[in-house]
Amino acid sequence: MTSVDNALDSTSISYVDYTSELQLPSIIHLIENDLSEPYSVYTYRYFIHNWPNLCFLAMDGDTCVGVIICKLDLHRQSNRGYIAMLAVAKEYRKRAIGTTLVQKAIRAMKEQDADEVVLETEYTNQGALALYQRLGFIKDKRLHRYYLNGVDAFRLKLFCKTMVKD
Repeated sequence: MTSVDNALDSTSISYVDYTSELQLPSIIHLIENDLSEPYSVYTYRYFIHNWPNLCFLAMDGDTCVGVIICKLDLHRQSNRGYIAMLAVAKEYRKRAIGTTLVQKAIRAMKEQDADEVVLETEYTNQGALALYQRLGFIKDKRLHRYYLNGVDAFRLKLFCKTMVKD
């Protein structure tokens, strides 16, 4: 089986919880290749060390091919989940890896009594917008020049108590 064949074999993907600082270099590499915002190692550590139970990885053998990093805390007297980062390696896209990671994160946040989950994504990122809208997220507001590159963002929101099935 060639690496291209392996990349197309969705049965080779496993989903694991974040367990160790040893996973951080793979996470950083994947996100740096995928997201437009530069993050310092301290940003990753802020999320992962405070909410390790809300970080999930998609693995193809020993290779990290997808990651989601989230947090959950109090916001205006409600428990707000936040999807900080989601990345899937380009050659592994269109295989529901991103969808599965988001569903795992939503489920974990809901189990911890999240009232809502929010995130921001570039308003031009049609793939991300479609993924989140399929999962029930709605556009909450447009954030002008939100990203360092000057691109606008949409804040998306999912109401866990009414929009997410148990």
